[in-house]
Parts: sequence; C-alpha cells; structure tokens
Amino acid sequence: MNVIHLSAECYPIAKVGGLGDVVGALPKYLNQQGINSSVVLPFYDRKFTRENEFLTVYIGTTTLGNQTYEFKILKEKTGVLGFDLFLVYIEGLLDRPEVYCYPDEREQFIAYQVSFLNWIADSDEKPDVIHCHDHHAGLVPFFVSHCAQYASIAHIPTVCTIHNGQYQGWLGWENMHLLPEFDRSKAGLLDWDRCINSLATSVKCCKKFTTVSPSYLDELSYNSNGLEGLFQMEAYKGSGIINGIDVDVWNPETDPLLGKNYSASTVVVGKKEVKKLLCKEFGLSVTKPLIVFIGRLVGEKGADLLPAIVNQTLTQLTGKVNILILGSGEPDIEHELRALVPKFKKQFNLVIGYNEELAHRMYAGADFLLMPSRIEPCGLNQLYALKYGTVPIVNSTGGLKDTVIDMDDENGYGIVLQNATVVDACYAISRAVELFSKTQRLTIIRKQMMDLNFSWNKSASQYIDLYKSLISSEYDI
Repeated sequence: MNVIHLSAECYPIAKVGGLGDVVGALPKYLNQQGINSSVVLPFYDRKFTRENEFLTVYIGTTTLGNQTYEFKILKEKTGVLGFDLFLVYIEGLLDRPEVYCYPDEREQFIAYQVSFLNWIADSDEKPDVIHCHDHHAGLVPFFVSHCAQYASIAHIPTVCTIHNGQYQGWLGWENMHLLPEFDRSKAGLLDWDRCINSLATSVKCCKKFTTVSPSYLDELSYNSNGLEGLFQMEAYKGSGIINGIDVDVWNPETDPLLGKNYSASTVVVGKKEVKKLLCKEFGLSVTKPLIVFIGRLVGEKGADLLPAIVNQTLTQLTGKVNILILGSGEPDIEHELRALVPKFKKQFNLVIGYNEELAHRMYAGADFLLMPSRIEPCGLNQLYALKYGTVPIVNSTGGLKDTVIDMDDENGYGIVLQNATVVDACYAISRAVELFSKTQRLTIIRKQMMDLNFSWNKSASQYIDLYKSLISSEYDI
C-alpha cells in the first residue's frame, strides 16, 4: 500500500508546532509496519534543505489565475528520515525560510496543492491513499473529485486529519480564479459562511477524517470556530486517533541533548543531574520543585493566564517553588512575563523564542510541566513529559483528557485541573509542591509514567486499518 502525506510542516525540515512532530514521525512508523509512506512538503530554505542532497524527479507547470509557474518535485536522496521526502519547489513562491505569515500565503498553499496533483496525475505510479493534514492541504479532496484535469486520480480515496480546527484556511470568493477549473455545480462544497473554507471543504469531500484524539473529535461538534454544524453532520466519517511520540527522538535513555541519560530505574539520579545543569543555567534552586511551561504564548494554550499564575504562585509560595517558561507568541503576554523576571529573582526565569535542545532539557530536568490549555486537540508536550518522568499539570480538555489521569484517581499519575483558570492552576501547583515533598510517592509516579506506552506503533496500526477500509470499499465499488 502506498500512502502520501501532505502537510505544511514536517520535523526536522519545518516545525512550528505539533503538526510538524506528527508528520515527521507517523510515516516512519507506518513504514515499519509495511506501509510505503511518504511525505510531500513545500520547499523551505532551511538548515535541512541546505545540508541534504535532493534529486529533481519531476518538472511541470502550475497556473494560478493569469500566472503560470514552473515547479520542481525534489526527492531527498538518502531516506535519512525513515520515509521518502518530496519537496515542491517554485522559485519566488515556494522557496522561503518561514512556514507561515507571508502576504501571499494563499497563493503559496494553493500552488503547493495544485502542483502536487499535477505531478501525481502525470505519474505512472499512483498512491493508494492521499492523506491531507490540516487546511494547508484541505482543498486536495475537492480538486481530486471535481476537477476534470484530475480525472485519472479521482478514484484515489483521501483522508483528512484535523490537528487544530481553529485554523481553517479561509479564502474570499474573489480568490476563486486562483483555483483550477472545476465543476461549478459543486461550488457549495467549497463554501462555509460565505467564503471558501479549506478545512470545511476537506471534511465535506474526503472519504474519512480523523482528529488527533477521541475527545477532540467530540469537542469539535460544539467548539470548532464556526464549524460545529458541519462536524455534527459529517460525524459518521470521523475517527479519533490519539497521536503518539517518536521514541527514537524522545527517549531519556538515548537523548543526546540532555547531558545525562537515564531510565525508569535511574530516574531519580538522572533527573537530578539534568536539573542541576538547568537550574545553574537559569539561576534557580535545584532543591525546589521546578515547574516549566513550553509552548506558544497564546490564548488557546492558556498562556494569557501565566503572568497571574506566576505572580500569585511565587507570592504565596515564596521560596517553595521555581518556574521556568520557554515560548513565544502574543506580545502582551511576553511583556507581562518579562516584567516578572526581576521581581522574582532566583524563582522565575523566561526564554522568549523556541529552542529544541533547551526544550528537551526542560522536559528532562523539570519536576512538573504546566499545560493550562483551553484547547488542546491532542497535545504532545504532556506525552514527552510522561516519557521523561515529569509530572504533567493539565486542564481536562481534548487529548489531555485522554492521556493524563489525576494522581488521586485509580492508576493516576498526573495533576488535572477542571477549568483553565488562575485559581485552578494555582491550586494544582500547590498540589504539585506537596507531591514533591513526598519523595517516595513521587518516585513511584515517575516510574509509572515512564513505563506508559505512547509510541506511534498503536496509532499507526489504527491508521492502517482506516486506509485498508477505504481501499477495500473502492474495490467493492
């Protein structure tokens, strides 16, 4: 079986969030289970593309409105990622360093999708399944089904995975001329709330859609930024498959970024060594519980609560806890957090930006990971924390609800707050401080967490079952 994944992100080429981690891992695990799985990504002028060799395997043209572009399909030569990687290159359009936020982003992603389909339609080897990730590839299911130029691939089933339903790829109808010629009687499939909505189109036109956790599948029917009715209508096509983590990358026993490796049996000594280095770097006390936040400083992550959480926690628990934050996002949040650093010297520190190596060391060296998210479709951070023996403090939403059990419940190991509020978060932190003082119980919980299995193997098997059901149904027709 041949499955092609389409995505705007793929670690380690281009990663902004969890989407990049998923697309960088799932195809590798599918390959390990006998599925020929590859990734097609826009070209980015980044470290990976500069340091690796690529072959040009196809040259074609793509037309957007009155503009025709030459595109190239480049293939990474060595298979270093564990799957075949293809990049869509268009000089001046798909050749830039950043993933998002260009003024012509709509042209970029339309050109990416159309170029891919032009290549596949002209190829002798057709995939069995086209797997589209988020709205950046969301128009592909429509184009495949309703554009005459893609009649040769109209039989190929498409799967759409929704990593975050808040972002939908909206286009005004004045941009319709950028799309390839299609059956105009089907224009309603592109529309939602009087605009072209790429994510809605994908859900309407794909054969099956998945979400990145079972709870998020349910939540989309009442909280999906205007698409609630659509998810209710299309619920019969949906499946919730929890994300996994790539244990080749995220494993404290082998992680080269930690400075000190450890396992479940050596977690106490190992974490203490990493924590010493981390606390020395940021002027924090190694004897106090260390709570970290790693992620985007935006409202959906509950990051707007962080300044008040830090201020209230460190005021009420003076000298009893340390907090370290790594992230970037809304300027107001960044400004408020920066203002707290001098106020709480030796108790709080902050790194604005993202640093992959530092993130690994924070997962390993911290005692607790704070995730007060309002929306968390799956969440990978809590899975990384579990693997590294770091107790997650999470709001009960989306994938956090599916993967973290409160330590006071049966077989529990985390700390769960019921609402994303300052009061609930501060209470949860006080529970964390109390747990830290109970050394024996904390050690038991750490070992329990590290023995949990959230690798991609189980999730990949569920995707394979989904693909097989689609191919079987096609043959039955």
